[in-house]
Formats: sequence, structure tokens, C-alpha cells
Amino acid sequence: MINSKEQIIKYFESGIKDTKDFRIGIEHEKFLFNNQDDKRVDYSKIKEMFSSLLEFGWNPILEKGNIIGLNKGGKNITLEPGNQIELSGDKLITLHEACAESHDYLFELKQVTKKLDIKIVSAGFDPISKLKEIPNNPKQRYELMTKDMPLGGELSLDMMYRTCGTQLNIDYNSEEDFVKKFKIVNSIVPISIALFANSSIVEKKNSGYLSYRSKVWQSTSRGGLPKLFFEELNFEKYAEFIINFPILFIQDKDTYISGLKYTFKDFMDGKIDEINNRLPNESDLTTHLSTIFTENRLKKYIELRSMDTCGWDCLCAGPAFNVGMLYGNLDEVYELISNWDKEKIINAYLEAPKKGFNTQLMGKDLFYWASTLLDLSRKGLDDRDILNKSGKNETLFLNHLQKLIDNKTTNADHMINKFSNNEDLSELYDE
Repeated sequence: MINSKEQIIKYFESGIKDTKDFRIGIEHEKFLFNNQDDKRVDYSKIKEMFSSLLEFGWNPILEKGNIIGLNKGGKNITLEPGNQIELSGDKLITLHEACAESHDYLFELKQVTKKLDIKIVSAGFDPISKLKEIPNNPKQRYELMTKDMPLGGELSLDMMYRTCGTQLNIDYNSEEDFVKKFKIVNSIVPISIALFANSSIVEKKNSGYLSYRSKVWQSTSRGGLPKLFFEELNFEKYAEFIINFPILFIQDKDTYISGLKYTFKDFMDGKIDEINNRLPNESDLTTHLSTIFTENRLKKYIELRSMDTCGWDCLCAGPAFNVGMLYGNLDEVYELISNWDKEKIINAYLEAPKKGFNTQLMGKDLFYWASTLLDLSRKGLDDRDILNKSGKNETLFLNHLQKLIDNKTTNADHMINKFSNNEDLSELYDE
């Protein structure tokens, strides 16, 4: 049972790994639409889809008899509130392996979606549907979240039902290493928003934003970029942050109970009558950590969460950008960002969804910083010098971003240009 701050600190310490054991974990979400009517797929179509994927060796994950996901080896396919699907990849050593995993998944997905006449959209925000048009599913926690989340953020339901992101999970080899990496990933959030912007079209119109997804996450309950994250945030300070953070829900056996009235401290102090005042276990702590929706967060690894979903051709660009900096060139990147002013970072964070590369940070625009960080990332990947079978190192996954920098245009700009020419919905679907 967990009843002290020290136990939570030990939980974070248990994530410490030798550098040689560092892993890369990529998660990415996709929207699914019926080809016939351009409507988001409902749960009955998801069941057909999951059933077809079983032929590729996936195993069903059930909740009260309902299929809510699949797993195979160290990877999972999970079901999001509006029937978006997410691949949570295995923990792998190289970007080559991680990207091969994604392409294997794409191959399987394409066989199934073709058979079921489903189209995929790789965008940070649903470009077609109104919120009220999106079907839900029987995953229990979502019913409770749909009720409680809007109370703390006006766009929380848009976040749940209409956004898709790419996430990267990375390791740390000491508390000091965590402190450096966490400060970097929070400082570069505005740059990540601008560089990976891919959600400009909303309800079949140009939204005026390059990353409308990021705008939504800024107005989501339990989200944002706390000022605390720009300090030298060690395990103890992060433990204090999550202890005093409200609970979203408590899983008690096979029932979900609203945590609206409670913080995790109340849970640790045995003050929750609805569960007979029992104390939290490690599973409860893990759930709490995964329902804090900040731009980055700590579990037994660091989760980076500020990237819009990217098309299949650039899916590995975001992970490569961050791995090059954080695993390959940490000290040089840390030196660059260490004196940035947190107020200026937060201001850039708020402006980046709309202004993109034109946002100002520390006297330069985000295009300058994206270009600078891309060079530092490439240097880091060159230093890692991990080769594929063709003898190429991991810098090949930065080619997409280099093209964006060379042309000074993001995925969002391409989407606006393509769609605005004829407002053809087919331009929004993956090839």
C-alpha cells in the first residue's frame, strides 16, 4: 500500500536504467472513417476490425465481455473515447526497430481497413466531424470522464473525442538525468507544437490554427504546462505535485468511481469512504499518473505528448528528433535551453498553435529554434551511429523535418493548401 511520499519517490527511482538499456517507445493514434459516408466508425465496426486483426496474431483485451483493445508481444492497440485507435509500441532499442514496428502495423491495418471499407485520417484533430456526431464505445472509464472532464476545461470533450497525437516514451539513468531531460522537453514544447503542427482543418473549414489540437489541449481539464515544470524538478518535487493533484477516477475491482472530490493525498490518507477508506496500491498510482494530461509527464519513464499525429511517411520524424537530442546530445541541448525564461516559454506555448513558426521565443522565432534543434538532433543521431541493413544511420528519419525546414512549411500548411484548392474531403484521408 502507498501511504508516503517516499514510496512514490522510490517508484520513480525504480525507473532508472543503465544507458545501454535505454529504450524507445512510440505511441500514435489514428482516426477511422466509413468510406461510404465520411462518418467516424462506430463500436460495431471496431469489433469487426479487431476481430479481423486477430488473424495477424493479436489477442483480445476484454472489459465486462466487451473487446476494448488488442495485444501482441509487448505492444497494444487501445480504443480511445471516439473510437480512435492507438498503437502503443513495444520498448525498442533503435529507431530502425521502432519504425519497422509501425510499418508492420500499417500493413496489417491496411488489409483490414480495405476489407471493411474504412479510411484512415492521420491528423491531430478530426477535420470533418462535429462533436455531437461522434459515436462512443462501452469502455467504462470514458463514461465517467465524459461527465467529469468538462467541469475543469471547456474543450475537454474535444480532446477526448476529436484529437490524435504521437507520443514518445524515453528513459533516464539517474535523477539528475531525469531533471535535465524533463526541463528540455518542457522548454521545447512550443517548438514541438510548431514543427509537428498537423491539425488546421476543423469541421471541413480552415480553423485559423496550424495545430488546433494543441489549442484544445490547452483548454483541457488536467492539462497544460505548469510553471513548476521549468524548475529543477526532481523526483521529490514531482511526487509532491502528483500527491496534491486531484484524482480523475478510482478503479475499485471492476467499477470506476469519480475522484472529483479528492486529491491523491486523500487517497493515501484513507479518506475515501466510497472504497471503504482503502489505501492506494501501485496500480492506483499508475492510473493516477496516466490521468494527468500535462504536455509531458513522469511515470517510470518520461512521456512526451506535444506532437500532432503525423502521416505514415513522417511517423518516425518526431521520435527521431527527440531521441537525437535526449539520447544523443543531451548536454549541448540542455546548455542551449537552460537560461530560457519560463514566462517567455509559456507565452510561446500559448501562441504557437496559431502562429506556428512565427511565434517569438527569447528574441528569435520558432523557425530559428526548430532549425537549431534539428541540427543538434542530427548530431546526436550521428553520434549514436546505429545502422540499418542498408548501412544508413538513424538520421534518415529526420529527412521529413529537414524538408519542412528547407521549405518553411509544415504538414498543417500542406493540408490547408491541398484542401483549400477544392475542399475535397478525399484530400484529408491517408493514401
